[in-house]
Amino acid sequence: MNARQTLQARWALLQLRERRWLLLGGSVVALALLWWVALAPALTTLRTAPQQHQRLDSQLEHMRQLQAQALALQQRPRTSTAEAARALEQTVRQQLGTTTQLQINGTQATVTLKNLPADTLAQWLAQARDQAHATVTQARIQRDGVAPPATWSGTLVLALPES
Repeated sequence: MNARQTLQARWALLQLRERRWLLLGGSVVALALLWWVALAPALTTLRTAPQQHQRLDSQLEHMRQLQAQALALQQRPRTSTAEAARALEQTVRQQLGTTTQLQINGTQATVTLKNLPADTLAQWLAQARDQAHATVTQARIQRDGVAPPATWSGTLVLALPES
């Protein structure tokens, strides 16, 4: 006798009430499994879809902005080393004044800062990047004092574009 025949024989021995309770219990277990495996995950996905869609839309918009910025940077005309050096000297004079020293050696520029306010430094770095196409390759700066406004002293080494 195989397992199926054994189960059929036991089923036949059960009373009608016991068979109904077993069918009801089996149905409850089957419905619970159907809920946990098929329906609950789908309902959770439906419930969270609007927030996830909004998050993905904002990520897509950010990526499109980055793409537009990259394309704009690619389309900018090439700057020679001499033009970049002149632009960097001009930004140093305009933004940082006489307390800062600038030394240009080929495609490398070294800027020595003394007690420069943090916001001025940030503005100058942005202007140096935009106008002179200079990028910071090394920074050895330290904050002066603890009282606001924060000031910085040290040296920055910038790379200028090659001709």
